[in-house]
Amino acid sequence: MAKSPEQILKSVFGYDKFRPGQREIIDNVLSGRDTLAVMPTGGGKSLCYQIPALIFEGITVVVSPLISLMQDQVGALLENGVDAAFLNSTLTLEEYKKTVRAIKSGETKLLYVSPEGLATERVKSILSEADVPVSCVTIDEAHCISEWGHDFRPDYMEIAAFRNRFKDAVCLALTATATKQVQADIVKNLKLKKPAVLVSSFNRANIFLNVQPRTDGIGQIVDFLQEHKEQSGIVYCLSRKEVDSITKELQARGISAMAYHAGLSDEERADHQNKFIKSQVDVIVATVAFGMGINKPDVRFVIHYALPKSIEEYYQEIGRAGRDGLASEALLLYSAGDIHRIRFFFKDKSDDESFKAEKLLQAMIDYAQCRTCRRKFLLNYFGEEYTPPTDGHNQNGTQDQNAAPCCDICESGGLPLKDVTVPAQKFLSCVYRVDQRFGATHIIDILLGSRNEKIKKFNHNFLSTWGIGTELSKQAWFELVDAMQSAGLIDRVGEYNIVKVTSLGRELLQNRDKIELPVRINFDQQKKASLALPKKKAVLHKKAELKDDAQTQEFFDRLKAWRKKLAEEENVPPYFIFNDKTLIEIANQKPSDARGLLSISGIGELKAKKFGEDILRIIDSA
Repeated sequence: MAKSPEQILKSVFGYDKFRPGQREIIDNVLSGRDTLAVMPTGGGKSLCYQIPALIFEGITVVVSPLISLMQDQVGALLENGVDAAFLNSTLTLEEYKKTVRAIKSGETKLLYVSPEGLATERVKSILSEADVPVSCVTIDEAHCISEWGHDFRPDYMEIAAFRNRFKDAVCLALTATATKQVQADIVKNLKLKKPAVLVSSFNRANIFLNVQPRTDGIGQIVDFLQEHKEQSGIVYCLSRKEVDSITKELQARGISAMAYHAGLSDEERADHQNKFIKSQVDVIVATVAFGMGINKPDVRFVIHYALPKSIEEYYQEIGRAGRDGLASEALLLYSAGDIHRIRFFFKDKSDDESFKAEKLLQAMIDYAQCRTCRRKFLLNYFGEEYTPPTDGHNQNGTQDQNAAPCCDICESGGLPLKDVTVPAQKFLSCVYRVDQRFGATHIIDILLGSRNEKIKKFNHNFLSTWGIGTELSKQAWFELVDAMQSAGLIDRVGEYNIVKVTSLGRELLQNRDKIELPVRINFDQQKKASLALPKKKAVLHKKAELKDDAQTQEFFDRLKAWRKKLAEEENVPPYFIFNDKTLIEIANQKPSDARGLLSISGIGELKAKKFGEDILRIIDSA
């Protein structure tokens, strides 16, 4: 008798209940209805096709964009006793032949291939000659088929032709990032037939959203890493040069870090990624080339050293943190100079491509500069109204005293309106003095009395506004500029972000009206007013869910040491054995027998049988 989805969920994967949205997607797939599912990274997309694959008679073909992603998924499935395989260039001739035999005999339940591989006549023939039919075609990272998606790949356009050859197969398209326009493109380009379009909540409640001005970039990263010692994380940079520079700086400070970018050899990239996945290195410093194929569940933080090109890209990348559901953090270090650097990439694009890229970038700028709850802004971008959780987080972004804050704005209790009339008037006046021809950095340098070469070249050290703004620090001035732009007093336009005063700004300056803006500037200090950055909460520590007693901590440390040793022996990432969340639950509950082990989330029948004696022995030995 065929097992139900719930039975497979528990017996194979070790979970007692589905996450929100999973069961509805599975029901649609099992009923044979084409389905587009938009779920956040870490929301459990993989189970939405893996469970139907174990119920369907035939084979499920999974289109996956990266070799590393295929290897990770197949490795985890094999660890759970599921017959899965991939066809790609990493296989030797003998391994390829063995895999083909398993496919044709019907042994393989899930087959992972790239979109390029799917388009070949060889793969189509292998599947046509198999003893079982193709029951399901799953397209992972389906946003890659849309030109409005942040990672468009032309090879995805060939998938529709494959589907036409296997007309009876149900199609499931999965993505973590898709606006309404991208969703429409996916349905159209994949030729989905009357599909169910199921959009889960984009809210990753366990990820703390933190955006700070980049004032001392490497220093800010080092300070952050000191708060996250021995935790896994990713630092994203815009250029290879930045990746190499930051990696060397971190290594010089004794931080376990490695680089990843296209300038490294294939062997170097594979080695660095493998060491990160296996927790042999804590931090990967990378360009956006890294991450799509990473299923590592215990990434505790993602740092962006510069502004991403779009909210879709940003959301995809921060989603690599906290896939196990434990508290994690996304830190964006933002500078207005990033905008110019990103726009430089647009110069060779067509007018239509530049328009799309600029529209996506502007939304990212608005997010970085927003003065209210960042989670509300982020969810609204994807068309979702922010619903306050029951922990006391209010709709306006403020927090009850005992509620966990969701972003840096909420952590500070929301940004209060402060009287910035005098410094705002000084800034606006200075913009006029330079004929609205310069960017914010140059204007701030004038206000602070700088004598740099550019100031002297234009004789701006003789302006009446030169040196009149020393009551604020440079960082505080940038904070004020962002607030003024958000309030519509100024615009930053063109390739070089030239500051222009808006009609509202002119009116307020001419009338000498009072100007109040939401800022984090601390005006109470005796000398220069600085940026009042919020103090970090202690809720982000990876062991926060452990019971607070010495015995439980000892169990957890022993379990981690055992997992690490076993993973090294089997040459697999530690999370293939168990993720941190499962180890925490074991340490907290201290099961005394096999039945107790099976009650732990993440322990299915095969793993209980394979690892149960070792776990019980660790508990008994204490």
